Amino acid sequence: MTLTQSTPTQTPQLTTLDARGLKCPMPIVKTAQAIKTIASGDLLEVLTTDPGAVADFAAWSRTTGNTIVEQSIDDSVYRFVLRRK
Repeated sequence: MTLTQSTPTQTPQLTTLDARGLKCPMPIVKTAQAIKTIASGDLLEVLTTDPGAVADFAAWSRTTGNTIVEQSIDDSVYRFVLRRK
């Protein structure tokens, strides 16, 4: 798992969590840990190869109130961009 932060000149700040190769429930567990390290309104980009992540992130977003602002898949890598509430 790799966690990197970029410092763009505009807000919100984007942090990337590389959860590729982790199986359920670890992408959600790592996301829950990582989102606590960013400020309210900032973005967390999560990359994962777990196909169950689509349903997992939808449910996690509903229960936590953190919004999925973008979701895509490219070559078996699922990408979620979440905004911290």
